[in-house]
Amino acid sequence: MRVAVLKETRSAENRVALVPLGVKTLVQKGLTVVVQAGAGATSGISDVMYEEAGAEIAGSVEETLKDARVILVVNAPFPDQLSNLANHSILVGFLDPLSNHALINLLIESKITGISMELVPRITRAQSMDALSSQATVAGYKAVLLAANHLPKFLPMFTTAAGTIRPAKALVLGAGVAGLQAIATARRLGAVVEAFDVRPAVKEQVESLGASFLESEEEVTAEGEGGYAKELTEDQHHKELQLIGSALTDTDIVITTAQIPGREAPVLITEDMLKTMKHGSVIVDLAAESGGNCQLSVAGETVLAHGVQILGPSNLSTTIPVHASQMYSKNIVTLISEFLGDDGELELDFDNDVIGPSAVTHGGEVRNERVQSAMQSNNL
Repeated sequence: MRVAVLKETRSAENRVALVPLGVKTLVQKGLTVVVQAGAGATSGISDVMYEEAGAEIAGSVEETLKDARVILVVNAPFPDQLSNLANHSILVGFLDPLSNHALINLLIESKITGISMELVPRITRAQSMDALSSQATVAGYKAVLLAANHLPKFLPMFTTAAGTIRPAKALVLGAGVAGLQAIATARRLGAVVEAFDVRPAVKEQVESLGASFLESEEEVTAEGEGGYAKELTEDQHHKELQLIGSALTDTDIVITTAQIPGREAPVLITEDMLKTMKHGSVIVDLAAESGGNCQLSVAGETVLAHGVQILGPSNLSTTIPVHASQMYSKNIVTLISEFLGDDGELELDFDNDVIGPSAVTHGGEVRNERVQSAMQSNNL
C-alpha cells in the first residue's frame, strides 16, 4: 500500500504531515511512503533525511499521488489537487469538515474517504491520535511567548539594586489543552497566574500548575460531551462576564482559548471591559479565527484599543514547525495503525471507536452526523 505525503500549500504553513521517524515506522509495517519533494523543508527536514528513513521522493503532486491509497496532509488540499486523487483513496488531515463544505462535496463526488483529525474522539484510547490536543499544546505555549514579547514589562519578579520589580499578572480564559499549556508557560516565566473555565472539573488541574482558579459565589458551569465546554445560558453568561471583568482590571496579559466545536467562540471580553484594563496590557486571542473571545479581535491582526494590544494570531502551531510536525506525525502514524489488519493490509472498520467517529465521508456519502447536520443547515 502506497502512502503519499503532500507538501503543504496553505499560506505560511510550515508543518509537514509525516516526519522521518514516522516514515520509518510505516515502512516497517510494510507500507511504501512517497513524499513530495521539499515537503519537510520548512520543518527542518531535507529530502535526503526522508530517503534515509526509507521514503521515496516524488518531484510533483501528480507523481506523489500516483497509485497512492492513503494521502497525508496537515491542512485540506486545494480542489485542483483533489482532482489527482484516485477514487476510493483515503485523505487524512485537518479537513475542517464543519465549515469546508466545498471540500466535503468534492470528497463525496470522488468517493474519497475523508478522515478528519478534528473528529478524533477524545477518549482515553485515542489520546495518542488527538492532533487537536497536540497542536493546542504548541499554540498555548507560543501564545504566552507572544504576549511576553508585546508586554512592556518583565514577567518574573526581579530584586535588583535599582529596586524590586513585581511579577506580571496573567489571566487564562479556558483551561483546555491550550489553556493549561499557557498556564504552565506563564508560570515558568514567573508570572502570577489566574485561570477561569466553565468546567469545574479542571480546577484541580489549574491549581496543580500553580495558578489560582477564578470562582464566583454563584456557580457558572457548562460541561458538554467529551470534556468540551458547551454554550452557557444568557444568565450564566452575564455572571461569567462579571467574574472575568473583575479580574481584568489588575491583569497584564490575557490568553483566551475558549471555543465551542461547530459554533462561534463566546465573547468573554467586551469593549467596555477593555476600557477598565491597564494601559500596555496584552490580550492574545487564540479563538480569533472562530470569531474571537475578545469583542475587538481580528483574526491575523493586532488591534490597539483603549491602550490594550489585542493579538488575533492565526495557526500559531505552524510557528514552531519542528516540534509541531513531530507531534502531528505521531498522531497520524498511530491513527493509520488503526487502519491496518494483522497482515498489514488496509481494513477500514467503521465500528472501530476511533475510525468511525473520525470518518467524514466514505463511498460517496457523508458518514458523520455532525457534518450532515451542518451541511443540511446550509442547504447543501
